[in-house]
Amino acid sequence: MSEIINHKKNQLINLLRDKGITNEKVISIMEKIPRESFIDPALKQMAYDDDALPIGHNQTISSPYIVAKMSQIIIEEDKMDKVLEIGTGCSYQTVVLSYLFKKVVSIERIKSLYVKSKKIVSDFNRNNIKLIFGDGYTGSNIDAPFDAIIITAAPNEIPKSLIEQLKTHGRMIMPLNKNGKQILIRIKNTPKGIILKEIDDVLFVPMLKGIIQ
Repeated sequence: MSEIINHKKNQLINLLRDKGITNEKVISIMEKIPRESFIDPALKQMAYDDDALPIGHNQTISSPYIVAKMSQIIIEEDKMDKVLEIGTGCSYQTVVLSYLFKKVVSIERIKSLYVKSKKIVSDFNRNNIKLIFGDGYTGSNIDAPFDAIIITAAPNEIPKSLIEQLKTHGRMIMPLNKNGKQILIRIKNTPKGIILKEIDDVLFVPMLKGIIQ
């Protein structure tokens, strides 16, 4: 089984390069982190398929390409220390970010996913991750401002409350529902206001308000 998984992982890394992932640090992180640790054991053979997979509660773990792409866009080449993630999910993207930023603050609104993620983060010994059970729309004022914000669910509009927690010259990457489809967008927070760039069509779960105990 391990030989098959390693072979599929190598194929995936080659695919990520072919699809435009050029940041070698991101590639190295994707290669290092065992995606199978974040999914149901029954789906282990699919861990290195470039597909989103179910993690329960109508949520998914994003495809490896989307994780790598969002990570590459959010980090660019700047020195960035602190990132806020909205939508911890199974914590795969969270752990990836923990190798790119000095501090990761991640918010999950579904209690059971939050509890599972706490164990996974502990198992990976990632001491620079702070997990919060709460409503992602509120962000984390106590930890703000952030150099970067990454949202892993699609709202119908850009959350103003999160823009307010973004440093000047900071950036946000997120999917946005627009004209009946979802667009991955990058936002830069400049002294004169936000600059928005559309990246690509994507498909994420909706971003919802409130918490689920």
